[in-house]
Amino acid sequence: MKLQGNIVDIPNKRIFKGEITIENGKIFSIEESQHYVETYILPGFVDAHIHIESSMLVPSEFARLAVTHGTVATVSDPHEIANVLGVEGVEFMIENGKKVPFKFNFGAPSCVPATTFESAGAVIDSEAIKTLLENPDIKYLAEMMNYPGVLFDDAEVMKKIAYTKHYNKPIDGHAPGLQGDAITKYIHAGISTDHECFTFDEALEKLQKGMKILIREGSAAKNFEALIDLASEHFENMMFCSDDKHPDDLILDHINKLCARAIAKGIDVFKVLQMACVNPVKHYNLEVGLLQVGDAADCIVVEDLINFKTIQTYINGALVFSKGESLIKPVTFKNLNNFNCNSKEVSEFRFEFSSTLRLRSGQAKIRVIEALEGQLVTNEFIEDALVVDGNLVSNIEKDILKMTVVNRYENQKPAIAFIKNFGLKAGAIASSVGHDSHNIIAVGVSDEAICRAVNLIIENKGGICAVSNSEENIVPLPVAGIMSDQDGKTIGNQYAELDIMAKKLGSKLNAPYMTLSFMALLVIPSLKLSDKGLFNGTDFKFTGLTIDD
Repeated sequence: MKLQGNIVDIPNKRIFKGEITIENGKIFSIEESQHYVETYILPGFVDAHIHIESSMLVPSEFARLAVTHGTVATVSDPHEIANVLGVEGVEFMIENGKKVPFKFNFGAPSCVPATTFESAGAVIDSEAIKTLLENPDIKYLAEMMNYPGVLFDDAEVMKKIAYTKHYNKPIDGHAPGLQGDAITKYIHAGISTDHECFTFDEALEKLQKGMKILIREGSAAKNFEALIDLASEHFENMMFCSDDKHPDDLILDHINKLCARAIAKGIDVFKVLQMACVNPVKHYNLEVGLLQVGDAADCIVVEDLINFKTIQTYINGALVFSKGESLIKPVTFKNLNNFNCNSKEVSEFRFEFSSTLRLRSGQAKIRVIEALEGQLVTNEFIEDALVVDGNLVSNIEKDILKMTVVNRYENQKPAIAFIKNFGLKAGAIASSVGHDSHNIIAVGVSDEAICRAVNLIIENKGGICAVSNSEENIVPLPVAGIMSDQDGKTIGNQYAELDIMAKKLGSKLNAPYMTLSFMALLVIPSLKLSDKGLFNGTDFKFTGLTIDD
């Protein structure tokens, strides 16, 4: 097979008219030749850090959408399903991914459970990590979110790192806001990347100390604008990633969009493509071709080097996308799950206000989580919460809404907190996608609405939903309670409809469900809620809802 076009030679920083000959899935030759084909041929894009589960699609369905945007490979942390099902979940992701012509590269999840301050469905200890790392399908140790464990030399954490070094595999980082001596020690432990930088100065310090920095632009966390100006000088040590990308967004674009935005910022095209195509392959030692003779024929044809609209995608020489159609076929698989809680009563979502606490005009002083648009970090502030019949309730006018996290692995009392910036004026939204342990998380205007939303999730053994006074809408997620068993476009469209309903209920957030899913993510500061209670991620300890606690 032969491909003609303008060939983009990234290592030599040149573009020339030529012809590529592909034999037995590999590039046999690349020769300059004159022709009239105006399209461009370049290596395929690689998402350098993504949780496939956050697309709500199993790997095989994710692949069918990703190739439409020129993505040929991912560096994938199966941390989400591992927190639900342990090693069995990791094995499911690997085997499902192998059923399609796409290059998934899975890591060994380093933090299952992510912390001891929440209830997960499984444990992966250092010995299980060792066993996973022995598997050639496991390419690296996935993000070490337990940075306090690294800084304080926790024995289990250090064993996981030591095993990874023994097998000569990279170690991914997760160190939001960590700077100074702390980040120096974290890096010296052998951790080589970070995708959690949210300021220019933080990323620059980490780059200067030898880390590779991933520019993340997902459905909720968006750090492109803060970090892209580093690319002109530091492109050899930077990559692009999505981290978490919901299905409706994946239908629209992927790494190709980040390339287009970088070009629009004036970044040199070869530097952009170095980050999008080359650096992940080199850093993680991926078996992904880079458009060189002898490489696997993992390449794409795009209209231009401005918008990077993909015309064709090839993986191992096989055409997997052409003329607007994904050529990867759906595959069958068996659902697996871990959902063991009963329906809840409205009374379980009451938070009784103690009369011994200080009152102000019938109100109580409480700690409130402030959700931030486009960020995983939150703020904490003190606010007056309404007290009705001895119960702390949502204050719709002030947008101080009640929030709950419900243990889905066993019957326990729901944890309660309050949150700002969800903006709901009616009803409630809920999800069993709740990072990291994937308990049920919900926000609503009343205890009754919250209870209805939570029970809808429980009845379906997983999903995302919205409820109003007159309507209930759910996208079921029967695979581990976090992924669908349907095709990508179906789920993308269903999710988009649910997103519209949440916004009709009043939410002003760009991605309310993605933001909701991170409000239980304890390893990101500053204030979050686990199924065990309100948690201060800066001090890494529980804190009281009322300020007198």
